[in-house]
Amino acid sequence: MAAAGPVRYEDQFLCSICLDIFTDPVTMPCGHNFCKHCITEHFAKNTWTCPTCGEHFYIRPLLKINTFISEMVSQFRREAQHEPNIYSSDQQAAKPGEVPCDVCTETKLKALKSCLVCLTSYCQTHLEPHLTLSVLKRHQLIHPVENLEDRMCMKHDKPLELFCKTDHTCICLHCTYKDHMTHEFVPLKEEHKKQKAELKKTGAEIQQMIQERQLKIQEIQHSVDLSKKAADRQTAEGVEVFTALMESVQRSLDQLIEEIQEKQRTTEKQAEDFIRELEQEISELKKRSTEVEQLSGSENHLHFVQGFTSIKTAPPMKTWTKVSVHPPSYEESVVKTVSQLENKVKEDKIKLLKVKLKTVQQYEVDVTLDPDTAYPKLILSDDGKQVSCGVDWKNLPDKPERFSICRNVLGKQSFCSGRFYFEVQVKGKTNWSLGVVRESINRKAYIMERPQNGYWTIWLRNRNQYRARTDPPIHLSLESGPQKVGVFVDYEEGLVSFYDVDSSALIYSFTDCCFSDKLLPFFSPCGRDGGKNSAPLIITPVRLP
Repeated sequence: MAAAGPVRYEDQFLCSICLDIFTDPVTMPCGHNFCKHCITEHFAKNTWTCPTCGEHFYIRPLLKINTFISEMVSQFRREAQHEPNIYSSDQQAAKPGEVPCDVCTETKLKALKSCLVCLTSYCQTHLEPHLTLSVLKRHQLIHPVENLEDRMCMKHDKPLELFCKTDHTCICLHCTYKDHMTHEFVPLKEEHKKQKAELKKTGAEIQQMIQERQLKIQEIQHSVDLSKKAADRQTAEGVEVFTALMESVQRSLDQLIEEIQEKQRTTEKQAEDFIRELEQEISELKKRSTEVEQLSGSENHLHFVQGFTSIKTAPPMKTWTKVSVHPPSYEESVVKTVSQLENKVKEDKIKLLKVKLKTVQQYEVDVTLDPDTAYPKLILSDDGKQVSCGVDWKNLPDKPERFSICRNVLGKQSFCSGRFYFEVQVKGKTNWSLGVVRESINRKAYIMERPQNGYWTIWLRNRNQYRARTDPPIHLSLESGPQKVGVFVDYEEGLVSFYDVDSSALIYSFTDCCFSDKLLPFFSPCGRDGGKNSAPLIITPVRLP
């Protein structure tokens, strides 16, 4: 038989109530041992039940002093004086965070125990009287703690060892006899264990909330970064466009000024020519006037008649009555130049729109219609690219994803990030609706198409009534009805835009959208309108110019 190791007395002589070395140990009829003080207080609040085995006694059990254990405890206490390691103390100075001995006057040694009666913490040396003197053996010793006064009931000067669940406060045993007699209370140790578990849960919840907020900060910062990139991009494009526009305006202005100046130069030259000719005629007339004066004073009949005949046969002068210099019409030049400028701006705008459309067209995705979502009267092509409304109701399984009330169908492809673009031919239709929707929309009831309900769509009604399905709807003034509509989505930027593909013009944009769900392409060919709206919606491939 193997030799037994050294006997560890400390664990053998601990009271299961106070968890300290026995003081006046007594034995219950069931054979379990306790401090006389501890079991007496236990009986006062828990009737006559053994704390260890739970055996209940119908009359108060007779407590007998256990002389054997008393002698063993006394021997243990004597040995404790010569074996410091029994209390795991190396007689070291108290370090920061450790409880110091309240009795040490010079170097404060590390406290080994705290007394709830003396309200003092003791190192190994100063603890000795509590282990040897009978008057101090009844004191309750606990692991060393600071601020012992806070652990005592201010009313009864007893240790706070219970927790009143009614008043949510710590109480002593005496508090249960009066102020808290009808309240529900539990041992402080039990409440500590419960609250520690709750604290751990609370800590986990706090950490989760911290992480959620950190992620939200990252999301917001990412949105700001995207916004800054978009702002920089749009600024660069705006600078380029307006620079070209200003250059065009400057060229038109220079051309207008040159044209006006040219007209002015022409007018001035014409006036100069007229004045020069008039001055020549005036000089000739003055010469004739001199001849007339000279002839009028002549008495020589022959000379007079010959001179007069010469004057009368002189070439006739030009008639200037209808001759005038008219200022040119500068307004015509201004109107002409402005008109040319407008045409140039329109051309540049069309070029810019085409460039913009070409930019979003690079995000083309291959969209096909999902027959499991189609309203039972809709007719889908075999390739999943066309949809129109039929006459007959199809007997189809009523799947959760199928539209039961409205003539709608969704695309198979879903998107929860990035950018995507697709084009739909609407030629020949009098009514239709297009856009994107949240995957979680209600498909079994009539729901208004608007962003609050998860719809970002535009529609046509009665051939020429276009609306953006906001709340309230916005009337769209279009120069001509689009034959093909492009749908572009930027998930992170919260943008849904619709384009007239043929003119490259922007029809409408939903901005600042908050997407938190998957998005699906949305199509509604609407009713047949007596056969006038029988043409299908057709998903077409992008054809770059």
